[in-house]
Amino acid sequence: MENIILQQLLNRYSRINFLKEPIKDAVEMIVDSFRTGGKFLACGNGGSSADADHIVGELMKGFEMKRSLEPSFQKTLDDISPERGKLLANNLQQGLPAISLSAHTALTSAVSNDIGGDYIFAQQVIGYGNPGDVLLGLSTSGNSRNVLDALIVAKAKGLKTIGMTGETGGKMKEFCDVLINVPEKRTAFVQELHLPVYHAMCLMIENEMFGMQ
Repeated sequence: MENIILQQLLNRYSRINFLKEPIKDAVEMIVDSFRTGGKFLACGNGGSSADADHIVGELMKGFEMKRSLEPSFQKTLDDISPERGKLLANNLQQGLPAISLSAHTALTSAVSNDIGGDYIFAQQVIGYGNPGDVLLGLSTSGNSRNVLDALIVAKAKGLKTIGMTGETGGKMKEFCDVLINVPEKRTAFVQELHLPVYHAMCLMIENEMFGMQ
């Protein structure tokens, strides 16, 4: 999947040229999942938790494209509600099914209290995950226990797995079908490189899914 968006990313951040193929592979994996009815799950801790939320926000609504609803669905909305249907049809956008496992405070606190903090993401993969879905785990060290456990459960359930980490990949690399290990070790610097990478990935996914509109 050669893509001008990816080349622009690599032009701006030449240090990550070696990640060209993993980024392409990750995007293809996510697009293939969406096209076959799958969904995208993401998890991380601290700043990486915010990154998981951020990625989901770019996928669930228009990022740089206007994702108009399908005309047939617009008509269905109008038929169901002459009062509100047209307004909904004109304002809502097509979304890609994506869930941040960091976002559910009541659920994560319940799992942490009743089972254990290491399992807050793995328990959600048990509930949400199906073969053909994709899990993205973000960890600057690559060693976050709760992200590792989520990846292990995802592999067991037949999900595809992607890791975004720092330079070494940590323990996560063993459980990732695709590893995007940016060339930094310090947490802040790893996260600074994660952001442009996942922005480019979201743009590439959007272009693949909605580029013909």
